[in-house]
Amino acid sequence: MLTPAIVALAFGIFFALLLAARRSPGAAFAAVIWLLYALYEWLMYLRVLCSGECNIRIDLLVIWPFLLCASLAVPVRIIIRKFKLRDRK
Repeated sequence: MLTPAIVALAFGIFFALLLAARRSPGAAFAAVIWLLYALYEWLMYLRVLCSGECNIRIDLLVIWPFLLCASLAVPVRIIIRKFKLRDRK
């Protein structure tokens, strides 16, 4: 199914737009890993990385928590940075 690659591409574009708006290095990192994951899922869909019997995807047990942590770190870092700037004034 191509849906995971499309969703990952959407998240990658979202973080790339956030990078353009905020100039956050965390957003750059999140955009890159989401776009790499989209490429990975697309290659899985094309059966380049998987010959066909990939019903149980153990690799996602490592990939998804990593993507989740990186994605959640971006808004947390932006909020912390905003509070630090407000405290300086």
